[in-house]
Amino acid sequence: MPLINWCLEFLRKKKNADGVIASDSDELEGRFPAGKFNLSTNVLAYGALISASHLSNTLGDKAESIQLAKEALDLKMSIDKYFGANVQGFNTYRYYEGNTKLRSWIGLPLVMGIYDRKDETMKALFSKFLWTNDGMLSESGSKTYWDRSLLYAMRGLFNAGATDTTLKYLKLYSEKRLLGEHVPYAIEAWPEGGQRHLSAESGLYCRTLTEGLFGIQPTGFNSFTLTPYLPAKWDKMALRHIRAFNNDFDILVSRQQRQTKIIIKQANGKSQEIMWDGVKIVHITL
Repeated sequence: MPLINWCLEFLRKKKNADGVIASDSDELEGRFPAGKFNLSTNVLAYGALISASHLSNTLGDKAESIQLAKEALDLKMSIDKYFGANVQGFNTYRYYEGNTKLRSWIGLPLVMGIYDRKDETMKALFSKFLWTNDGMLSESGSKTYWDRSLLYAMRGLFNAGATDTTLKYLKLYSEKRLLGEHVPYAIEAWPEGGQRHLSAESGLYCRTLTEGLFGIQPTGFNSFTLTPYLPAKWDKMALRHIRAFNNDFDILVSRQQRQTKIIIKQANGKSQEIMWDGVKIVHITL
């Protein structure tokens, strides 16, 4: 925890008067313009504060947990005020000050639970400006696409409840990338690397389902939250033998008229059953 606090303090020292954090670079490491303050760095910092708040609570420091949660909320408000903008006709996010082209990393806020602009962001991500038959462009008007930002976007859109639309595009992506001529892994980038396979991108594909479709988010050493949005044409779905949170357990999800039935079945025989309304986040402690 002291090392995490050191990192958070480093971020605090990079904040400007608008409450956003400066960064020398971003996820794309200078391949595209990122300005002095970019969306990716700030959203990742927001996610770090949320996770640090959960960790502090787990370690028994309630006061620090509350303070970190408040700091995260302040940063969230600053992100919306500074980066929120109409870009190419969509009320989504500008990637940096002066940015006038859509960028694929606008899906990252959804991954971290920031849904204020989710509808317009989804439209922008799947618009002609970013979506292509080969993948999602890094920037509107460019020829470069990265599976990393595409898979993060899909994970975030599942988190936001845009289940059926996202599933349609995930199916198209899977047929093109994993089941077609280029198999069996996700790729890093094109034209850079000539569609080189990369393990990180392939791991992100799995996370579109575990953390996206099922909405698993850790909150402690033996606790997590769930938002398992069932696609309209599915009656049930399951993840079996999940080895996490010091346990081996299954998550079984089924449709029950207007509600969703969730069963958490542990290998030791213990089980929990929850009827979910599809709105409130489900909190699980094993």
